[in-house]
Amino acid sequence: MPLKQYKATSPVRRFRQSASFEELTRGKAPERSLLERKLRTAGRNAQGRVTTRHGIPARVKAIEYDPNRSARLALVVYRDGDKRYILAPNDLKVGDTVVSGPDAEARVGNCLPLEHIPTGTQIHGVELQPGRGAQLVRAAGGAAQLVAKEGEYAQIRLPSGGIRVVHVRCRATVGQLGNIDHENRKIGGAGHKRRMGWRPQVRGVVMSPRDHPHGGGEAKSPVGGMAQTPWGKPAMGLKTRRNPRTDRFVTERPRKRKAK
Repeated sequence: MPLKQYKATSPVRRFRQSASFEELTRGKAPERSLLERKLRTAGRNAQGRVTTRHGIPARVKAIEYDPNRSARLALVVYRDGDKRYILAPNDLKVGDTVVSGPDAEARVGNCLPLEHIPTGTQIHGVELQPGRGAQLVRAAGGAAQLVAKEGEYAQIRLPSGGIRVVHVRCRATVGQLGNIDHENRKIGGAGHKRRMGWRPQVRGVVMSPRDHPHGGGEAKSPVGGMAQTPWGKPAMGLKTRRNPRTDRFVTERPRKRKAK
């Protein structure tokens, strides 16, 4: 997906880049029977429900845009006439056929249990519990790798570099998610950021000591200790994962990002 350049009609638009949307189906309105109301104060649905069909082939009717996520959606029509939205993998086109089920072939767009996916395959939309729906790797351009399978569990290397252990009966979709250039887009100006729903953020070092632990004094960075949140909690480097129940499923921590 190439990025769209803007004419330099103003200093803001000179460096702005955004998605070209050329992979979307032209003239296709969202499927009304599949639309749901999204309350602005309710937050996002963390379950990421993807309907799984048992071996029934479906044809991709359209690739559509979802304003609430970075990945694209594919409208699929099953042989019995039922319609569903799925996350659109890279290279999935209108007219392609996808299948969901344990007997499905391990190719792009098909959803099947991890025990039937060859080792080394790129996957996305991974379940953490059988039948719960996709929970891991759902952002644009995301792809995990099935590293190994041993007994009832499989090891998956996540985009962060960490390795997670998942039951082999959990399902995943083969392939890398589309809209790969999403991370390369440039907003260009603060006004467009506001229209996207992001409000301005003030640095703690320019606040008063009453409003933020970093405030006050002449220093421009946290002095005398670790960086803190506005509520005094340590930040920037502190390990926040504290879940003994699921720690045993994480065999390798995510790699540290290098400073730019």
